[in-house]
Amino acid sequence: MKILYLLLAIVGALVPYLFFFQHFAVYGLDLGFFVQSLFANGAAAGFTADLLISSFVFWLYMFSQREGPSPWPFVVLNLAIGLSCALPAYLYARARRSG
Repeated sequence: MKILYLLLAIVGALVPYLFFFQHFAVYGLDLGFFVQSLFANGAAAGFTADLLISSFVFWLYMFSQREGPSPWPFVVLNLAIGLSCALPAYLYARARRSG
């Protein structure tokens, strides 16, 4: 499973950035407009809300764990790339630690 988690973390980093780069290529690095675009319509807003709630639950889970990797690098991954990278990267780090 470790290798699968690692591969999913890589895919989870690349795929969102393909879309982010497309957006920034068309609209520039206007972060305000980027955030506005996340809520551009009901479908986008629903996906964004789902992702924000899921990310919050993931953070609560990580910070509640007594054993395991430090959650901070995964919070940064979550904010900089997304849950699609941060969650499998965290699972990879946990699996790697446990042997």
